Amino acid sequence: MTWPLGEVALIAALSLKVALTATAVACALGIPLGFWLGGTKFAGRRGLLLVLNTALAFPTVVVGLLVYLLLSRHGPLGGLGLLFTWQAIVIAEVILALPIAAALTAAAVQAVDPRVRRTALTLGAGPLRTAWAVAREARFAIAAAVVVSFGRVLSEVGAAIIVGGNIRHQTRTLTTAVTLATSQGNFELAEALGLVLLALALTVNVLIQLFQGRGDA
Repeated sequence: MTWPLGEVALIAALSLKVALTATAVACALGIPLGFWLGGTKFAGRRGLLLVLNTALAFPTVVVGLLVYLLLSRHGPLGGLGLLFTWQAIVIAEVILALPIAAALTAAAVQAVDPRVRRTALTLGAGPLRTAWAVAREARFAIAAAVVVSFGRVLSEVGAAIIVGGNIRHQTRTLTTAVTLATSQGNFELAEALGLVLLALALTVNVLIQLFQGRGDA
């Protein structure tokens, strides 16, 4: 048994929309947080970095369960009606990807030669221009943080099933579709969907590399 090509395309499009949205939100929040943690010394900084690094290994099904409880009818956010929607999947995946973006960015900033910051300050640069100088030095590692975050959300399945429900034409992503096809014993379809998933990941990573290379020109 095979699925219509149009349905596979719809699943792939939804997967890409969810992954790109979750990655954009997670990086918009996580990269500034990581930049601050990596470049600022304050009491409790090591504790926050420890929390971030611990969150990197947080089980996806636990995140899915927590988001489910928040969005369920009797949960604090139940009135929003987001449970079993693609937006619920985005929320869960942002929680999973944000620590990755923040932790990798913090590590990238910490690895930058301290002389870059000192030189910028010596030349009269303000806080924003100094931060930009540091960011330019760490741009490859920060780009890697974006790629890793995207890969995390694109390949996620546990939280997506729990909060999305794997509803046809609504919340069925490539990973949940692979799970469904495998449970039905349709391994050829599962393999085909897996190849589509790999192709999407490769395409986005190549585009990021091209964009990064153009920025260096």
